[in-house]
Amino acid sequence: MHHKIVFYKSILVLCFFIFFIGCQLQEPYQNHGILFLENRSNSLKLDISNKNDVIKIIGHPHSKSISDDNEWIFIERTLTKGEFHKLGRNILKDSNILVLKFDQYGILKEKRFFTKDDINKLAFSDMETSNELSQKSFVQKFLTSLRDKMYKKK
Repeated sequence: MHHKIVFYKSILVLCFFIFFIGCQLQEPYQNHGILFLENRSNSLKLDISNKNDVIKIIGHPHSKSISDDNEWIFIERTLTKGEFHKLGRNILKDSNILVLKFDQYGILKEKRFFTKDDINKLAFSDMETSNELSQKSFVQKFLTSLRDKMYKKK
């Protein structure tokens, strides 16, 4: 009788082990960009580190400034699965941006790190820049004025 109980207990423990081995203790996430960007940026020193050090520690930049080749931009983005009430949709866990500015000799002069909270505080201009491509054609202008006249309240 004792051997049967030990046998069933070992079968039960084995079933629990097999069941729980498929469970993940970490939440599932998807990364885009440079992993651990904040930790890597902390190892960069102003007026000491140069472009070669940055490439060795972080890697090549995702993009460079349009107006200045000495301004490098690095991005880290982490998505995770939402809660049950979010129906498992991906939600943004982390969004970090590192902007590095170098002098003409390639020495790091400025380092700015933006987190998800900092990005939400940025203000953007609502002004629009018009150009020849966005201008309405003669036909569009004519039809728009015709429509405005038709629906104009009297």
